[in-house]
This record gives sequence, C-alpha cells and structure tokens, in this order.
Amino acid sequence: MTETTSTPLAPLTPDEVAAFHRDGFLVITALTSAEEIIRLQAIYDQLFAAKKDFAAGDRLELAGIDDDGHETLPQVLSPEKYAPELQHIQARERALTIARQLLGPDTERMGDHAILKPGRHGAATPWHQDEAYWDPALEYDALSFWMPLQEATVENGCMQFVPGSHRDDVLPHRHISDDPSVEALEYDGDIADLPVTACPLAPGGATVHGSRTLHYTGPNRSDSPRRAYIMGFGRPARRRAEPRDFSWQRPGPHGS
Repeated sequence: MTETTSTPLAPLTPDEVAAFHRDGFLVITALTSAEEIIRLQAIYDQLFAAKKDFAAGDRLELAGIDDDGHETLPQVLSPEKYAPELQHIQARERALTIARQLLGPDTERMGDHAILKPGRHGAATPWHQDEAYWDPALEYDALSFWMPLQEATVENGCMQFVPGSHRDDVLPHRHISDDPSVEALEYDGDIADLPVTACPLAPGGATVHGSRTLHYTGPNRSDSPRRAYIMGFGRPARRRAEPRDFSWQRPGPHGS
C-alpha cells in the first residue's frame, strides 16, 4: 500500500498515480486541514440530527434498525443541498485536482454522501463495489474519496480494500440477507482467501478508490460515532454496446 504525504492542494507524484492504478486505491494522509475538519464535524452532526424534510431518497437507513430501535447505518445523499457551505470546502478542491490526475482532465464532480456509524451499534458496510449500484447499461471511469472526520481505526470502521480487485468487472452482489427492503448491497462471494488491506487514518486524511474496487468498513465498536464524508468524481459515462445483467437490481431473489 502506498501512502501520499503531500501537503493539501499539492498534486500526486507519478509513483502515487501508478500505485492507484496498480492497487485500485490510494491512501492520502492529508486531504485537508485540521481547522476544516473541526468545521465539518459541526456541520455533519447538525445534518444527521436535523428533523428537516429531506427529498425522497436523500435520507436512508442502509442496514436496517436494530432490536433496540437504533439506526445502524444512516446515510445522507447530496448533503450539500441541506448544508450549502459544503459546496466550497478545501477538501473538495484538492480532491478534484487529484481525481483529474488519476482519470483525466474531463473528470467532474459526481456527488457527495455522508455515512454515520453510531457508537457501539454502527453496523458494518459489507464488501461491495460501488458500481454494483449503478446503471448496468453504462461504462464508468469513476472514483470516490472517503474522508473521516475523526480518527478512523479498525475498531470504529476504517476502510479496507482488496488490492487489484478493480481489474475485474462488476462481481455478483445481493441485498444484505437477501432482504430487498435493505438498501445496502454486499458482494455475493467469499472474501476469505483474498488479500485485504486495512487503512487507518487520522482526521482529514482520505482514501481514494475506483468504482470497481472491493471495499468494506467494519462495525463501530467504539463509544464515539464514526463520521465519513464521501466525494465522488468521474468522467462522462458512456453507453455500453451490451448492457450487463445486474440481477440484484431486478425484482425477486437477490433483487429489489
């Protein structure tokens, strides 16, 4: 695993770019400043505590409610719609610079989302590829920056990756427990014999991974919430000559 120690707004080195394309992910130790992280923590916590009206589909529970009635993996899509100050953060400025280095100058912003793992009852985000959620008729060149707003550890749910898995097409997926009412998808295969790299991070660091890279975050076993802010970027999607068959997107078993 290669880590970049570049200062905020500095570009990646050629070795860092090569490492991303080799492994399907990269660790960036400083995407933004400590001062911005403190500001983002307050915005983030207000967003999840808000009793405001979210547009349909913008406030989701990914993994279901636990036996005590707690949300276990709440998510807010397009959080900048509800906290406009998120549109102008330093982290996004540097992330776009890096994304264009990795994918090309026509790379643009795709959208943000925020995922919260509450202390002690935050659920795992199962192994998956992001592209499994997307349109199977399109071809993507896309990546995501995953930025924790506090220390991210194995105990509270840091990112973990299977290096090189981005070289595969989208693998079979299913809804968790084959329950179509659960939003989250999981890889429908065995991860046990695959190499896994865990990526603990200090607040303000980030990982960047491709849309076909298998990744996972564990449950939050700490007493504090684990906050993650995710920014997506990509080149314009292209229509495939033949659409793929994502059976988990169809009604019925393994589908929606």
